[in-house]
Amino acid sequence: MLLQVTDLRVTYGRVEAVRGVSLNVDEGEVVGMIGANGAGKSSTLAAITGSVAATGDVQLDGRPLLGRRTEDIARLGVALVPEGRHIFGTMSVEENLRLGLTARPRRLRGSARADLDAVLDRFEVLRRLYGASAAHLSGGEQQQLAIARALLSRPRLLVLDEPSLGLAPKLVDGIFSLIGELRDERTTVLLVEQNAQRVIAFADRTYLLRRGLVAHHGDAASFRDTVDVKGAYLGLETTA
Repeated sequence: MLLQVTDLRVTYGRVEAVRGVSLNVDEGEVVGMIGANGAGKSSTLAAITGSVAATGDVQLDGRPLLGRRTEDIARLGVALVPEGRHIFGTMSVEENLRLGLTARPRRLRGSARADLDAVLDRFEVLRRLYGASAAHLSGGEQQQLAIARALLSRPRLLVLDEPSLGLAPKLVDGIFSLIGELRDERTTVLLVEQNAQRVIAFADRTYLLRRGLVAHHGDAASFRDTVDVKGAYLGLETTA
């Protein structure tokens, strides 16, 4: 088991946003996390990546993460592609990518050039726009840049928060195709997505959060047999 989260709780003042979430991610899996707005998904990710204080237990390959600084968690191998991408528009594509290289462990610094070339081979548009300002990229190009930057840190766990948000359907297909390629390469992914039906069908396993708790967990067959995702549980439309 690569990531193990046990009885995670996140509180903002008197509001308990996460009320005892437990989940796990095995190496090489794509694990989904879905739920309505306010279900606790973003707070769970923030706790895992060190952005908010939390109680409970979060371990990456047996090493505790709670209480560590965000940059230290990144160097242990957790890379977050945040909702909204958060690329640096005042910097070039190259400069954004090189930020990913700084987050990798020191023992991997020697392979930086080869890894950068490999990422540019995968994301050809970034090679073409290498010297351009990141602010001039389209939404889909910015998402590719955000994912490429995260991959350059050589993560053991890649955390994707709403990677399809605001993208056209064709670009969403491209994002899921990319995640599928990463799974084939044994990259471990924790995927939070608004498109619940697609995540359930795509991921190896999915966690449904509701009001800060895990309401259901399982593979696609388990959801099909047990949970009305379209209707009463989430109030989300089914996407064909």
